[in-house]
Amino acid sequence: MMRALWTAGSGMLTQQTNVDTIANNLSNVNTIGFKKMRAEFEDLLYQTIREAGSSSSQGRQLPTGLQVGHGARTVATTKIFTQGDFQQTDNPLDLVIEGDGFFQIRMPDNTIQYTRNGAFKIDGEGSLVTSEGYYLEPEITFPEGVIDITIGQDGIVSVLMPGEILPEEIGQIEITRFINPAGLINSGKGLYQQSAASGTPLVVTPGTEGSGTIIQRYLEMSNVKVVEEMINMIVAQRAYDINSKAVQASDEMLQTANSLRR
Repeated sequence: MMRALWTAGSGMLTQQTNVDTIANNLSNVNTIGFKKMRAEFEDLLYQTIREAGSSSSQGRQLPTGLQVGHGARTVATTKIFTQGDFQQTDNPLDLVIEGDGFFQIRMPDNTIQYTRNGAFKIDGEGSLVTSEGYYLEPEITFPEGVIDITIGQDGIVSVLMPGEILPEEIGQIEITRFINPAGLINSGKGLYQQSAASGTPLVVTPGTEGSGTIIQRYLEMSNVKVVEEMINMIVAQRAYDINSKAVQASDEMLQTANSLRR
């Protein structure tokens, strides 16, 4: 069986993964805080038929070797954590991290996950929660009858109560940084989990130790660029097509060989 069939087939499989990744990016073009992904590839093992530098039958050294490749494979899908565009909402509970960092979210099992989605709500107990009802960590609880909510760039949360002139500070929003955010594990719902590759989370006050600052009444939109993704899809489709042509050419060559007669 010709190697080219399997080699070209591996190229078709990698481009399928590439298109899957692009499709996921496009489907999340309006998802708040979404970070696009990029599929990365590497070549497979090579069959070495003759080593470079080996001696020929005349005792001379061969300047080049003879190797045959066996295709490609998908080696990683990398999250690209570039800043998305900001959208003004005038909602006092909508927050953006301008720069590096993640909001901490406490899950029902008391583990901590991380997000860039700052579209927060107030639940029936006055706590600041995500759209799924998960608590922001550290927990922020608002008293009843709040007139206005102010969240500073340093994450300090203040409220103005009826009959009061000066706002009252009720809590502090902290954010988390990672040495390698691309190593975080996607959990869905805009959440990420810590992994060995991401490194240990560093909890800091916004605006300190290289972290971003918090901007109130704005949301960070997806960093997916539709035109860029469409170009990537065209390139992936053409690569898939050319690999399918290699499969077809290999099949035709085998058909020719099978039809030979003495």
